[in-house]
Amino acid sequence: MNLSEVIRAIPDFPKPGIMFRDITTMLKDPAAFAECVNLLSDEFKNEKITKVVGIESRGFIFGAPVALALGAGFVPARKPGKLPAETAKKEYALEYGTDSIEIHKDALGPEDRVLIVDDLLATGGTAAAAIALVRELGATVASCAFVIELESLNGRAALGDCDAFSLLCF
Repeated sequence: MNLSEVIRAIPDFPKPGIMFRDITTMLKDPAAFAECVNLLSDEFKNEKITKVVGIESRGFIFGAPVALALGAGFVPARKPGKLPAETAKKEYALEYGTDSIEIHKDALGPEDRVLIVDDLLATGGTAAAAIALVRELGATVASCAFVIELESLNGRAALGDCDAFSLLCF
């Protein structure tokens, strides 16, 4: 199955000049969604992943089933104020301003090998913040996995020494 054929391209969204890659068309197709999850998890089946960190919110959609397929736990990386227990927080730059993500401090430890999952690698700021948080909590980042990578935005540069895998590149 060619997954790029089930991802809808929407020109000029959310603003002129942007070609938005809409994953909802893949999600509503059970065979395509299953293929996506299988391809992501197959890439890391021999990496001894103990935890998958999914980045809010679309990283949850892919990260949770990948974690199940790998026999790993799932850890949500959330926007501030959404997690109930004590958190570690990392701020990152946006085009205009900053944002941040948080992970429960007790979610990861030195024994964990972590796969960070999100739907999209664009500029890499959110993924870089997740990498920093995982390392701050003492865990090892095995790799990052993305459904889509927008290569022209050079997001891999923001990931530093972290390996990354993308199913589709545009």
